[in-house]
Amino acid sequence: MAKNKIQFQEGYSLFEFFENYGTDEQCRKILFNWKFPNGFICPECGSKKYCTLKNRNLYQCNHCHHQTSATSGTIFDSTKLPLTKWFLAIHLMTQMKTAISALELKRQLKVSYNTAWSLKQKIMQVMKERDDSKPLSGIIQIDDAYWGGEHRGGSRGRGSENKKPFVAAVSTDEDGHPIAMNLNVLKGFQLEEIKRWAHDHLMPGSTVYSDGLNCFPAIESAGCIHKRLVTGGGASSVDKKEFIWVNTMIGNVKNAMRGSYHSINSRHLPRYLAEFCYRFNRRFNLRDMMPRFLCVAVRTPPMNGNLLKMTELYG
Repeated sequence: MAKNKIQFQEGYSLFEFFENYGTDEQCRKILFNWKFPNGFICPECGSKKYCTLKNRNLYQCNHCHHQTSATSGTIFDSTKLPLTKWFLAIHLMTQMKTAISALELKRQLKVSYNTAWSLKQKIMQVMKERDDSKPLSGIIQIDDAYWGGEHRGGSRGRGSENKKPFVAAVSTDEDGHPIAMNLNVLKGFQLEEIKRWAHDHLMPGSTVYSDGLNCFPAIESAGCIHKRLVTGGGASSVDKKEFIWVNTMIGNVKNAMRGSYHSINSRHLPRYLAEFCYRFNRRFNLRDMMPRFLCVAVRTPPMNGNLLKMTELYG
């Protein structure tokens, strides 16, 4: 059997990573170039003339004397962690085939667990915001999915208080090969929720295959062609070609999350799902993962403190 070219492509090794991002100076220069691709422009007055305050890693405008840095206003804002550790965390989270927990990041980076957890959440936030801005198109398979299980003595099935609903969608090419996926947490599978999701994450004109769930016809409000197939449930329903990839990805993601994380609080579930989408959607060129992430990271605003409240133990 021929090797899968995507699976066996050359990745971006740790040796290459340390050669290009091994010092704080290298990392800061790269962030500066991504933040100011056309040269320095003062965010206050627009002047292009500046000087560097090397002892404080600041750039000062020669006209209005406003001071800024390569990290201000970005996801790296106000960080006291060396950029080399930030970059190594990004490398590990984008290059590894499976997810890496905050506990493992703690060990690899030699930082506290709280620092590793916060770092991971910020990196996943960049991933989520980027993929949320890229709607799926073409032929799309969708299905309803849930994360979590029922509490002892609580409701069972879809009505369980501990189950968090999310919609799974996978776009394919004309030959049925998967291209990209989208996993988004919903309040529930109601018409208005699916309508909102479809407007945000599907391109008009796409052809969408779904099962017989009553809320999925709301997809048509986003200008998509909706093809509804009543599967009847059971093991054979997941093998239908119209749903083979979305069911495969739901299973793969759930297994990977259970294998990598001790627990995931529903408050942070959207970011964990986005982590898997981000890697899957960019799997065609692993060597470009780092620069593509950094380009987006310097354009992602700092995370609100409320989003970083730690409500889990080993995610």
